[in-house]
Amino acid sequence: MSSSILEDGFSSDRLFNQGYSYTYDDVIFLPHYIDFPTDSVHLATSLSRRVPLSIPCVSSPMDTVTEAHMAISMAALGGIGIIHSNTTPSEQAHMVKAVKSRRVPVLSNPVFKSPSDRIQSDDVFDSSNPYVLVTENGSPSSKLLGYVAGTDWAKLGEKEVKIYDYMVNCTDFTVPWSYDLGRIGEHMEEKRRDVVATVRDDEVVDVVAKEEVERIKGYPKLGVGTVGPDGAWRVGAAIGTRETDKERLEGLVKAGVDVVVLDSSQGNSIYQTEMIKYVKKTYSNLDVVGGNVVTVSQAQNLIQAGVDGLRVGMGSGSICTTQEVCAVGRGQATAVYKVASIASQSGVPVIADGGISNSGHIVKALVLGASTVMMGSFLAGSSEAPGAYEYQNGRRIKKYRGMGSLEAMTKGSDQRYLGDTAKLKIAQGVVGAVADKGSVLKFIPYTMQAVKQGFQDLGASSLQSGHDLLRTSVLRLEVRTGAAQVEGGVHGLVSYEKKSF
Repeated sequence: MSSSILEDGFSSDRLFNQGYSYTYDDVIFLPHYIDFPTDSVHLATSLSRRVPLSIPCVSSPMDTVTEAHMAISMAALGGIGIIHSNTTPSEQAHMVKAVKSRRVPVLSNPVFKSPSDRIQSDDVFDSSNPYVLVTENGSPSSKLLGYVAGTDWAKLGEKEVKIYDYMVNCTDFTVPWSYDLGRIGEHMEEKRRDVVATVRDDEVVDVVAKEEVERIKGYPKLGVGTVGPDGAWRVGAAIGTRETDKERLEGLVKAGVDVVVLDSSQGNSIYQTEMIKYVKKTYSNLDVVGGNVVTVSQAQNLIQAGVDGLRVGMGSGSICTTQEVCAVGRGQATAVYKVASIASQSGVPVIADGGISNSGHIVKALVLGASTVMMGSFLAGSSEAPGAYEYQNGRRIKKYRGMGSLEAMTKGSDQRYLGDTAKLKIAQGVVGAVADKGSVLKFIPYTMQAVKQGFQDLGASSLQSGHDLLRTSVLRLEVRTGAAQVEGGVHGLVSYEKKSF
């Protein structure tokens, strides 16, 4: 009887070169040796060549995921938001400016009135804007005089009087826009105020209420935010590859955008390579992320064109139907591994875009070679995502739609599928709804702690350590059978209670 060497699992090279297209759920890492505590795991990374992040989280440029509020909150957490382009160039540039002008994860969009105005309806007050600011001429750029609280207005017997007669004067009412939440809270305590306005260059940026400060302080402590050389939050924006996108890009650069993402479902095209070259030639200090790609050859073409980052994924999103409709794509685990293997040779960071449903998927994406994960459905439904909450069968929900859905295409997203000139529009996504998840300021820190624990079990104290352990075949993998996937989840219970973070 011949003896054989016992071996656990497969090396990544061997596993991903057998002709199978694996998703995150298909594969599992085998545990390695632990010689450090969980808190020693560092998740600092890079979105692109020159955009560092404290956590590997990126919000997707979808019109039901990332606008100014989401981008502000992602930056405050140490990640970054990519503002969608399914809007006019001026509106997108305005969102970028809104992110750059804030240093606290608050977006109030205050209403302004002049002292001689009258408030005759409570329509100007709502949960996001409980105060009206009073300036000399009723615009945000004129001198701030005071404010009116919705609760005070409701108590007025005579609603026809001018605002000047009952507004609260603004002594000690303003603080610099650069104040963090701690300094704002201290100012409120010292001056005994329940609300302050943040001001930049004599222009009001936000209204911050005491209850808002206390709410955010109740979440896990914010780490190092993603701040650029200009002292403002870093923010990205999506653009297409049409000639008109060059004008859009110019407005975004003037607004202070830190990175642009070329938003195409299939990025290996002459249109994208030409746009990459244009961006690098015209704005040499601006990082550009190309994609989406899923193969080595696709990635090589965009790397040669000069990209600073690659976005990986085709048909892996929860609302994306590209693989079913077009019969094109790749399992996300295989795609991330293959693209990251070639991109790492050129020092190009990889963004794993789509297919993230839990913290385990994030661990798998990062260890397989990604530098960051881009999330859509994982963040949709949060209080920072665009849109209003609705109720469906007793559950609080928000709309979430794929940029390949016909509904999104009618606003212009069909260009990312190179179908903006086609007479017939073919949907590559759906419209749905996701449950209320609360604030990203609360659940992302818990998610990152779970990711740290995953890295600890793998014996990796950083993203680079994880990549090195995988490429040197120290980390081993196996494919999970359907039964193994069932066993790895909750099973065998009559009922159970699932609690969110």
